[in-house]
Amino acid sequence: MPNYSDEMISDFQQLSAKVSELAALAQSLRQENAELRRNAATLAAENAELTRRMDEAHQRVAALLASIPAAAYVTAAHDEESA
Repeated sequence: MPNYSDEMISDFQQLSAKVSELAALAQSLRQENAELRRNAATLAAENAELTRRMDEAHQRVAALLASIPAAAYVTAAHDEESA
């Protein structure tokens, strides 16, 4: 049976502690990464919804502008010049 010195045993214990610390850090980073991915997915969905709503609002405004007769533009411009 090999004769391990106290120094070698201490080195192995330190190495074991560092490996355990590294494993805990890796697990923590995996959890943080998963949380960041969930947050990114949520934000992407919110962004898509807001983009859709902006497009709908733009279409409504464009439809309203298209429905205003050209005479209304002329009348409004003339009224502003007269004021």
